[in-house]
Amino acid sequence: MAIQVLNGENFDAHINAAQKPVIVDFYADWCGPCKMIAPVLEQLAREQEGEVLFYKINVDNDSPIASRFQVQSIPTLIAFKDGKIVNTMVGAGSKIKILDMVK
Repeated sequence: MAIQVLNGENFDAHINAAQKPVIVDFYADWCGPCKMIAPVLEQLAREQEGEVLFYKINVDNDSPIASRFQVQSIPTLIAFKDGKIVNTMVGAGSKIKILDMVK
């Protein structure tokens, strides 16, 4: 499954309704480290299909959401379970570290 891009209008609905763990990538199109981590997230989304949901939020387009979660640096990955934050990672981490966020 491809990573779905969320926005301020649909963010809460997707996160709160998720029956599975969620990882949200806060990114920007101009961000080098964001571009480096994107293929890793795409691979994880395919490998973890049915187990973990992956979403993206463009901080330039949806700065109120980024501010709400105190995203100061990008990429920032935030893991949610049952609509609540369970883990946060700032910077481009390894595939294993990303997956460990929801374990």
